[in-house]
Parts: sequence; structure tokens; C-alpha cells
Amino acid sequence: MKLLFILDPLTHLKAYKDTSLAIMREAQARGHQLFVCEQHDLRLKQGVVYVDAQSFCFSTEEAWYSVQPKQQHLPQDFEAIFMRKDPPFDNEYLYSTYLLELAQTQGGRIINNPVAIRNWNEKLSVAKFPQLAPYFIVTANNALIREFLAEQEDIIVKPLDGMGGSGVFRLTQHDPNIGAILETITKLEQQTVMAQRYLPAIAHGDKRIIIINGKPLPYALARIPKAGETRGNLAAGGKGLAQVLTERDLEIADTVGTALKAEGLFLVGLDVIGDYLTEVNVTSPTGMVEIAAQTSCNPAQVLMDALEATH
Repeated sequence: MKLLFILDPLTHLKAYKDTSLAIMREAQARGHQLFVCEQHDLRLKQGVVYVDAQSFCFSTEEAWYSVQPKQQHLPQDFEAIFMRKDPPFDNEYLYSTYLLELAQTQGGRIINNPVAIRNWNEKLSVAKFPQLAPYFIVTANNALIREFLAEQEDIIVKPLDGMGGSGVFRLTQHDPNIGAILETITKLEQQTVMAQRYLPAIAHGDKRIIIINGKPLPYALARIPKAGETRGNLAAGGKGLAQVLTERDLEIADTVGTALKAEGLFLVGLDVIGDYLTEVNVTSPTGMVEIAAQTSCNPAQVLMDALEATH
């Protein structure tokens, strides 16, 4: 198969831990052809989507990869196109999903479905499963967030378009910086945010459950906050510890996984703290390398098996 990966710049990727690269290594090992591009290599001319992509190959040399000059392709030239550009989900990301939606009409297979990526905001999507989520409120109104804080006593506030724990704050009733934090995160009530009840179970890890074509891997990656930190995200210094899924994890994964598969969301990362679903990551979920290193499960292998089975 010819596979295209839409990535952040290759020079920004960490070759030893990047999930996209783990998938690509597995694909190359199976003899598939790899191509890479960035989101602005997508373009539209007279109703036809084109992509300027480079042939890619891993190398054992000091330069860990090699690429060929860009060439023009049509989306249907590839058996699958993986959209793996990291958030923030800004206007440029939104425009890319529109182009990829058009690419689908030309016969391209996009992973994940760009329409579903737009419809499944990574924070707001927990609202599709209120029975699985902690108490939360979504608003730009600081007074309403203060009311929610008074009710819950301990909350997390976070932007709707970030990743890696960026812009996430924990607030308690006696925090002297409540006003400043809310003004900052809501940009003086011009930006909508989510506030969730703080879950003490974060001390045992923010679990990343990887869903592939509707089915969860048998292990989650529990991202445990470092001392003095609220966030478990690896990007915020959390430590990743692979754990077998609990019965509650499986209940959440099975419930959400069925809906994800129906929407064409092939590779998704659920975030679970304690018994609650806190986020649904549909853009570029990570954690595969850590799970592979600590268990007998190779997530990239599972994904390629599923992709080949549906080809």
C-alpha cells in the first residue's frame, strides 16, 4: 500500500517516541510505501484536491530518515491518508479538514474521517456520553465558572483546542488568582472553555486508552503527574505506566468505541481519570511507543493489522 502521513515538520518530531513514526516504522517493515507532507501541502484547484508529498524512508544513518523531492499527487493515489497534524485545532486545521473532506469525495481514504474530526471536539465530545463524564460546564462566562467552582469546590479549567495539558489550570475556592486565571483562559470572556470537577484519582494517572477501529488495546497508558503537578500529560512531565484495562475502562471503551467506529474514527485516544471519561482525542493520539516498550502489545502492529484487514 501507498500511505501518506500529514505531519508536523519532521525536524520537530521525536524519533524515539513519536506515535506517527511508530506506525510508519511498522508500515515500512511490512513493505508499504511511505509518503509525508504538511497540512499546507494540501491545495484545491478548480474543485480538485492535490497534495505535494515526499517519498519517505527510515534510515540507520545519523540522519534517521531520507525524503525525495515533493511531487504532486491526487488523494486517491494513496490507499490511506493519515491526518496526524498536532493541535491546536485552529482555523488552519479546520481548513485542512475541509480539503480532506473534498479529498474523500475524490476517492481518498482519510484516517481519521475529517468530518468526524470537526464534529468530535476533543473536550466537548464527552458531552455525547454524559453518563461516563464528570460534572462539567462549558462557557466563557466567568461568573458561571465561579458558581460551578462554588458547587464543586475543586475544578479543572481548560481551553477547547489545546493538547498536552497546555493552558490547563486547577482552581480551588481559596485560590487568590481565580480572577486572573479566568480572565486569562477566557480571554476576558471572549473564549469558551470547559470546567470539570477535579478528580483526585489523577494521582493514580490520567489513563490513555487507545481505540483502533472501535476496539480498545488491552493496556492503557496511565500518565502519572510529577510531584507538585496537577496534569498527567507526558508533555507536562508526567510518567507513563502501562496498565491492564479495568472493567470500568472496558465499559467506557466499548461504549465509546462503537460510536467512534460508526463515525469513521479509526484511531482514537480516550482519556480516563478514575471512573470517568474526560477527553476523546481524535486528532493525533499518542502513547503507542510507551505501551509497546512496557508490554507484549505492539499498538502499531495492531493498527496495521486492522488497516490491512479493511483495505
